[in-house]
Amino acid sequence: MATILLVFIYIFYIGLGVPDSLLGAAWPAIYSELSVPVSYASFISSIISCGTVFSSLFSTRVIAKLGTPRVTVLSTSLTAIALLGFSCSHNFLWLCICGIPLGIGAGSIDTALNNYVALHYTSMQINFLHCFYGVGVTISPYLMSLALSDNMNWRGGYRTVFFIQLTIAALSVISLPIWKKVKQALPQEEPIRVLSLSQMLRRRKIWASCGVFLGISSLESTCLIWGSTYLSESVGMSADVAAALITFYFIGMTVGRLLSGLLTIKYSDWQIIFSGQAVIFVAIILLLMQTNAIITALGLFLIGLGNGPVFPNITHLTPGLYSKETSQSIIGIEMAFSNLSIMLTPILFGVVTTYTGVAIFPKFLLIMFLIMIGCTITLKVGDAKSRTKRQNV
Repeated sequence: MATILLVFIYIFYIGLGVPDSLLGAAWPAIYSELSVPVSYASFISSIISCGTVFSSLFSTRVIAKLGTPRVTVLSTSLTAIALLGFSCSHNFLWLCICGIPLGIGAGSIDTALNNYVALHYTSMQINFLHCFYGVGVTISPYLMSLALSDNMNWRGGYRTVFFIQLTIAALSVISLPIWKKVKQALPQEEPIRVLSLSQMLRRRKIWASCGVFLGISSLESTCLIWGSTYLSESVGMSADVAAALITFYFIGMTVGRLLSGLLTIKYSDWQIIFSGQAVIFVAIILLLMQTNAIITALGLFLIGLGNGPVFPNITHLTPGLYSKETSQSIIGIEMAFSNLSIMLTPILFGVVTTYTGVAIFPKFLLIMFLIMIGCTITLKVGDAKSRTKRQNV
């Protein structure tokens, strides 16, 4: 029964990924039709991320009260409603309003499912979980590119994805009895210990953890929101081709998480994390060289390939880095910092582009990568010192 539940969780994680890459893929068509500045994508993405940050920070209390199954139903339903709203939008304000339920719906389910799988399943399975997120974010830009090729019909793209999300929301309702049966079969769980924000922010190791998630998500959000615009304006591709090529990032991310899941049989989480970061560095070098569209597409693919495994493996390490009863709270703040990065990074990049142009894209990615690798090393060193102290006690 636990395996059947895991399959459902994988499907729910597809639903988490489906909306995330739509805005970036559709934006070249949206801002042209609505006659708004290109930088306004940052306002919508920040509203979505603000809702997600808020939802993530309060997720532990909500999950402790409602439970992971009900939170999953509520979150997938909110996301479906938001996507329907996007498909009906005819002005910029309505897009901003629809971003609110989209963000709130994503925060709690992300925290709940990550902690549940980190506690009850292996490193391989959490990598496969995030691989299915990659399936979601890979499918949606492709569907949007098909819609854009049909007279730039971005609303049709959103409507198609709405029906996918509605189906996933229905499956979350169907899965409720399975959650109950699995819970009855499991040993008695440790009660969730709700840590306050001030308690968590006083711990240096948590700051390092949050910094890693900030770096991961800044790379992803910059590619997600601005990748198509960079390909369109700096590389010279048409909007529909740029939307299609940005899927190379998400294909890379999906492949990276699939390979990571298989590699966990032989290698540790830390080894996979540092290997992925080495791939990211090579990818950014390729983007800085940027001689043609093929090299650019390869660079985006490799960034996804390297960045993909870092998120699930750091998440899987969290209960061991801290404790099982506090992991829900700590994963909550990690997801909050991740989404804070998703909220602020596109705004920061938008501001930077007003002075430098979108061509700054590869250099911006390099700076975000250096933040991530610095925090990863700090966390690894701190973890090694903590383990040494425990062994000497």
